[in-house]
Amino acid sequence: MSDPTKGDRGFTLSDAPAADTAPGALPRIDFATFVLSLAASAMVHLGLVAGPEGQKRERPDLPMAQQTIDTLEMLLEKTRGNLDADEERLLQSVLYEVRMSFVRAERTA
Repeated sequence: MSDPTKGDRGFTLSDAPAADTAPGALPRIDFATFVLSLAASAMVHLGLVAGPEGQKRERPDLPMAQQTIDTLEMLLEKTRGNLDADEERLLQSVLYEVRMSFVRAERTA
C-alpha cells in the first residue's frame, strides 16, 4: 500500500525544487505544484514548517489555515470529473494530511 501523504507521482510536501532548476528560479506551475503550494501555505499557518522568512510560527494561525483548507476543498469540488487519477489522488491525500494537521494543531492551541 502506498504512503497516504505521497501521490503516485511521488510528490510530497517536503519535496525540494528539481535539481535542474536554477537557484532562485521558480518551479514550473502545474496542477501538482499549485496544490502543493496551497498545502505548504497551510502548514506554514499551522506552524509546522518554516515560512519564506525561514522561521516557524510560535502559535498556529488557525483561521488562515482553515481558509487554505477550504480553498483546497473547493478546488476538489470544482475540478471533480476533470482531473486525471494521479491529480485526484494527490489532491485527496494532501487534503487528508492538512486536515489531520489542523485537528492536531487545534487540540494543542
